[in-house]
Amino acid sequence: MLTEKMIRDALKTVKDPELNLDLVTLGLVYDIQVHESRAKAIISLTTPMCPVADQIVDQARLAMAKVEGVEKAEVELTFDPPWTPERMSPLIRSSLGL
Repeated sequence: MLTEKMIRDALKTVKDPELNLDLVTLGLVYDIQVHESRAKAIISLTTPMCPVADQIVDQARLAMAKVEGVEKAEVELTFDPPWTPERMSPLIRSSLGL
């Protein structure tokens, strides 16, 4: 049975190339919806001007599609609310000097 945790774990394999941290750790995953064999993730990026936005969205979709039981994977990109470093854990923020 497909679960939110399975999708979240898949998204942990997708890294922001600049910070070299995964989407989940960075707090870029805003929502995950699972319904039968469909999975949808609503994600953001650290900046709307991200030069590799399409690449990150494609990598997230591919990672989700590889999860056993996923027949349809969808990634929605949002900037509402805008991402801020406060979405990361305090430990990660301090290790990055933020």
